[in-house]
Amino acid sequence: MLTILGPTATGKTALAARLAFELNGEVISADSRQVYRGMNIGTGKDYDDYRVNGVQVPFHLIDIVDPGYEYNIFEYQKDFLNAYLDILARKKLPILCGGSGMYLEAVLKGYRLASSGKDDEYLASLQDKPEEQLIEILKSYKTLHNITDFEDRARLLKAIMVAHASDKSQSAGKDVPAPGDQEFPRIESAIYGINYPRGLVKARIVKRLEHRLAHGMIAEVEQLLAGGIAPERLMKYGLEYKFITLFLLGKISRSDLFFELNIAIRQFAKRQMTWFRRMERQGIKIHWIDGRLSLDEKVAEIKNFKILVSLSIAKNRKS
Repeated sequence: MLTILGPTATGKTALAARLAFELNGEVISADSRQVYRGMNIGTGKDYDDYRVNGVQVPFHLIDIVDPGYEYNIFEYQKDFLNAYLDILARKKLPILCGGSGMYLEAVLKGYRLASSGKDDEYLASLQDKPEEQLIEILKSYKTLHNITDFEDRARLLKAIMVAHASDKSQSAGKDVPAPGDQEFPRIESAIYGINYPRGLVKARIVKRLEHRLAHGMIAEVEQLLAGGIAPERLMKYGLEYKFITLFLLGKISRSDLFFELNIAIRQFAKRQMTWFRRMERQGIKIHWIDGRLSLDEKVAEIKNFKILVSLSIAKNRKS
């Protein structure tokens, strides 16, 4: 497998689609929000990028559930594996692409998660704890820490249960899954990350935000609200939906919308890079590519990935 990752606004989709076109591949999304139908502009579904030289590049795990549904990591693993095996069966190259660190790790590190995502006794022990204590419990699972899960009690409990299941299974050992957990295959992947100097990332975020606001992102949120999604629920689907919903509710001004959302996205990009650097410290090799290279240059740099995968497999076998 080939993996393309990086922070927001770095052009991952365009690169993955181009590689899929040239290497007889198909793209599997690793984006926790693009799974939702009707949430297109705010989640950055760059459908046009999947059309290369007039050819539609196949993609997977985009537009697979309705807004309001609580999609989780276990479901993602299952859906990823189905797509991955299907692509291999048709003798094509799977290309994992995205910026959601937990989704990427669930595949690249092979999280073993209980299919129910629940441990009744452990869950019962959490029910009467105050939210401040629950937050501290979630923080203790550093590998799976995600600050957006602090926003309400139900989401907080669910995040703890997912983290607990993963931690319990990983502690069982690299090759032996915890009882009742899903066995996830080890997948060899050449991993490439796109990175820009910080100033350029900020500029790209501003330009993209201006474009999205001018081309229907506010109307998209209005339509989702009109379709019956509660504002409180919608605001949990990411920064764009949070701030635009606040604007539509009259809680922030139009100028504040742009200012605050821009800052929040920049902070998010920084957190993504922090996550990727931690992945590297834990032994995941990421080959970083200068985002300033042209698309052709990026493709040329990655086309030797088969050599890297072969070397990695040989190294692992020797060890």
